[in-house]
Amino acid sequence: VLDSQYGLYAWPCAVVLAQYLWAHRRSLPGKRVLEVGAGVSLPGVLAAKCGAEVTLSDSEELPRCLQSCRTSCLMNDLPRVPVIGLTWGRVSPQLLSLAPVDIILGSDVFFDPKDFEDILTTVYFLLEKNPHAQFWTTYQVRSADWSIEALLCKWNMKNIHIPLRSFSADKEHLAGSPLPGRHTIEMMIISLARSDGT
Repeated sequence: VLDSQYGLYAWPCAVVLAQYLWAHRRSLPGKRVLEVGAGVSLPGVLAAKCGAEVTLSDSEELPRCLQSCRTSCLMNDLPRVPVIGLTWGRVSPQLLSLAPVDIILGSDVFFDPKDFEDILTTVYFLLEKNPHAQFWTTYQVRSADWSIEALLCKWNMKNIHIPLRSFSADKEHLAGSPLPGRHTIEMMIISLARSDGT
């Protein structure tokens, strides 16, 4: 059910990102994973079920979303998965004290253009602390007018688009679910650009 807090709904992008994780499940055991803007936490919960060491996060200003993360963990027999409040664009004690990460997950975090730079500021901070890490993200194309390319350049990051057909997510229904439905969903992996610009 749609809610005024976006994080209390399983969006189609979460299903697509979970499909990508499932396709790469053999590489997940032991990986340190942080999901940002986790909401109902489908990708993060799946990563934890596949053996990753997962931390879930959502805005510290959205206690209902943080509770949703905790509920998803309990419903999936994952009571030890940490849930923390991280607000995009804000350097907080929780952000500063995060353990190292290998993979950052974000499904449909590029929803409102006013948040794009705050999201990428936080991702950049995490990638600077963990230069080998990658940000795996799915987003729904809602407008041809928005792009994060200029912000990626500004923050010295690069992205690689991942074709949905490469992990069998180019179907109207995934895993017996009507999601993602008829939505234009894209996936990309964001990482730090090297000093030579590549």
